[in-house]
Amino acid sequence: MNRYYVSGREGQFEKDSGEQVLANKLGIADSNEIDDAELVLLEQLYRSVFENHFPLGKLTVEILKGWHHRWLGNIYEWAGQERMVNISKGGFMFAPSAQLPKLLNDFDVKYLARYTPCTDMSEEQLIEAIAITHVELILIHPFREGNGLLADVMAVQAGYKPLDYQSWEQNKTHYISAIHTGMSMNYEPMKHWVSEGLRRD
Repeated sequence: MNRYYVSGREGQFEKDSGEQVLANKLGIADSNEIDDAELVLLEQLYRSVFENHFPLGKLTVEILKGWHHRWLGNIYEWAGQERMVNISKGGFMFAPSAQLPKLLNDFDVKYLARYTPCTDMSEEQLIEAIAITHVELILIHPFREGNGLLADVMAVQAGYKPLDYQSWEQNKTHYISAIHTGMSMNYEPMKHWVSEGLRRD
């Protein structure tokens, strides 16, 4: 199971799940079943955002929190809330939870306010904007899951289709390396993967 290591309230597991499924409102203990439920709700969120409530203006952390709550609010108590615990994946530690308020404020001011909305951008500018905001959001990792919607909304704001993540999935090691490289503010590797995923509308 491809989950993050978490301790504390958000790391509690559903009874009889063999520590494979996080505690949830639905009492689901099967990992495939919870994955299916999350995917169905994610598809519903995408339809809602892109068909009914598409944001044309500047994006904010509050908007991201709202999306996350709308996605997972029927499953997890902590949906839409900044995580209160430290998390790691594959031995890589994401930003400490105690620093999230400051980091998210900085993300709002330094990145979202600067790079959104993505209207009137050249393709090169859009690739850079998505690469930088995606890397910075992943490194902060304010939520447990779900970080692709921001990049997709930015692409659509600029007149493109949502990104095609197939190349990212097929080259996951290189994608993860691009995220790590972004820690030193070198976004060139991530720009490559954004370029790979960008599709004209």
